[in-house]
Amino acid sequence: MTGTAPAPFTADDYRARMDRAARAAADAGLAGLLVAPGPDLVWLTGYTPPAATERLTLLVLAPGRAPVLVVPTLEAPDAARAPGAGALSLRDWTDGKDPYAATAALLDVSGRFGISDNAWAMHLLGLQRVLPGTSHVSLTEALPMLRAVKDAAELDLMAAAGAAADATFEEIRKVPFAGRTESEVGADLAGLLRRFGHSQVDFTIVASGPNGANPHHEVGDRVIERGDMVVLDFGGLKDGYGSDTSRTVHVGEPTDEERRVHDLVREAQEAGFRAVQPGAACQEVDRAARAVIEAAGYGEYFIHRTGHGIGVTTHEPPYMIEGERQPLVPGMCFSVEPGVYLPGRFGVRIEDIVTVTEDGGRRLNTTDREMVIVD
Repeated sequence: MTGTAPAPFTADDYRARMDRAARAAADAGLAGLLVAPGPDLVWLTGYTPPAATERLTLLVLAPGRAPVLVVPTLEAPDAARAPGAGALSLRDWTDGKDPYAATAALLDVSGRFGISDNAWAMHLLGLQRVLPGTSHVSLTEALPMLRAVKDAAELDLMAAAGAAADATFEEIRKVPFAGRTESEVGADLAGLLRRFGHSQVDFTIVASGPNGANPHHEVGDRVIERGDMVVLDFGGLKDGYGSDTSRTVHVGEPTDEERRVHDLVREAQEAGFRAVQPGAACQEVDRAARAVIEAAGYGEYFIHRTGHGIGVTTHEPPYMIEGERQPLVPGMCFSVEPGVYLPGRFGVRIEDIVTVTEDGGRRLNTTDREMVIVD
């Protein structure tokens, strides 16, 4: 896929994100945020530390204070070159020194802090040792909507990732299915995602025949046969933002029942999409899709939530599920992906990424949702 490379985020963009996060922390009654390596750190600073390191790296955000990134000395040069480095200061520590003492100097001696869900336990315990008056809460629990509302530049990146996934589907529907293994078709999907600009492939589900009744089957050595329904679900990261789409194809002509179930899931997916409105609770999207499937007598075979948020990771808040009363806000991006799974027989899932607009929703996936016949 060709096109102009997206403009990189600037230090000012990252400064605005860190300011927003610090204000959200104050509004939530937190003394600050402790952000470990992972998607939150990438989103807030543009910095990705080396994957294979046990050394403490931690962004400290506190209301009324300048942001500080605590880093190992040997990694400080890389951190200083991060896109958001101009919006924060670095505090490095050397091997043999106590990184927790260095971090403690940046914090109040007491207070409740939000901490990244993926922070290492040994780092959290180390901080608690030097600051016994502090307590901690999961960042997702305290600020679940921190990354949920995308700005215009982020929405452009999300749309480009969705278009790349759509281009992948248009190509995969042309390849042979019958007589090949799920793994072989999965490899085709991964190659196409990369061909259309993905730097990271997170999953390639190819669930044929009875394997389609397992929503997270991924791929296996089963040889796809004529007469199989095949669930395709694939996505990853393009320019740092996620794609995730599902279509269910059929190898050769389907039975009347297979067409009926596919049409049912398509109607449910459309109902979920039409429920997307600013101010509506997330659970209303789930309710709308689920009601269609339940009315047709297949409710017990819809066994997962209707959707999940997506951004710099392919799964993040908000979630489209009963009990989630978070209101939809323009700029939120999430999947709408109902499914029906008949054990031992077949499954059907149809998924688009949707963004909330000022007056409804916009699909970021636009490929055909009617049943597609493949060879």
